[in-house]
Amino acid sequence: MNIELQLMKVEEKALLVRLMELYNYEFTAYDDADINDFGYFGYDHIDDYWNEEGRYPYLIRVEGKIAGFALVCPYCRFIGDEKARSIGEFFVMLKYRHRGIGESAAREIFNRHKGTWEVCYLRRNTPAKAFWEKVIDRYTDGQYEVCGEHDGEMGGFTFRN
Repeated sequence: MNIELQLMKVEEKALLVRLMELYNYEFTAYDDADINDFGYFGYDHIDDYWNEEGRYPYLIRVEGKIAGFALVCPYCRFIGDEKARSIGEFFVMLKYRHRGIGESAAREIFNRHKGTWEVCYLRRNTPAKAFWEKVIDRYTDGQYEVCGEHDGEMGGFTFRN
């Protein structure tokens, strides 16, 4: 199976906006977001991925077909390392889940951006917690920290690669 991780060009911003709507729709299972009067969830930081240093929008493709996206950013919730990176958002469409695609894409992202990492999840999103814990445990050979244990809404993992 051919899995590709491509840095998105600014000309592909409209594609990211559409994919973000799918992501946000699925995420309503874990939060109480509503669409706006125009029928969109929206995402405040779309433009930032082409205008701010340290942000990287990636498109995930499987056999050339769009399968999801990943957003890397320099903002962390639990660690104070200003050079650290975090997964801002990560989405694999239902059709492509449970086939190793998300793990492959995550590993490639971590390999492209060496250093300190933080990956957070909404506590109610237990599938995300399980996914990230499995991926990070395998990627780091168990060398990661759990963070946010006392934060009511968010949890996370940190590691260095």
